[in-house]
Amino acid sequence: MKNTTLCYLEQDGSWLLLHRNKKKNDPNHDKWIGIGGKFEENESPDDCVRREFREETGLELTEYRYCGIVTFVSDCWEGEYMHLFHASACRGTLRDCDEGELAWIPETQFAALPQWEGDRIFLRLMREHAPFFSLKLRYEGDRLAEAVLNGRPMD
Repeated sequence: MKNTTLCYLEQDGSWLLLHRNKKKNDPNHDKWIGIGGKFEENESPDDCVRREFREETGLELTEYRYCGIVTFVSDCWEGEYMHLFHASACRGTLRDCDEGELAWIPETQFAALPQWEGDRIFLRLMREHAPFFSLKLRYEGDRLAEAVLNGRPMD
């Protein structure tokens, strides 16, 4: 199982999102997601999220919180432990990303964009400031087959 981070930066009622539309063979192709990527050797979740955010956006995170761990299980892709972060402040100048198009999306428009079904679950928990959580999402192809929050199946 690989370890990754994902961070959603929220400012003035909008979210900085990445439209994954530039890489071939990308499991997230055409989805709108936060900013993040794979751990490098000896990185903590905090090290990884700060580095990935800086590499993909040019921005330096200054205020963020660690929200939870999302375990992705799939019949199509390698398993993944994704460390979820929510950020509220940064500094620097936004630049282009080679993995997709970065855009500030008003929160009211976010739900209408293409995203994984399970993302809606962890985004809700993040927005509600739920206590640190463990969420398991099992996919069959692109369909969410099971969601388990803190060891309990979700309806």
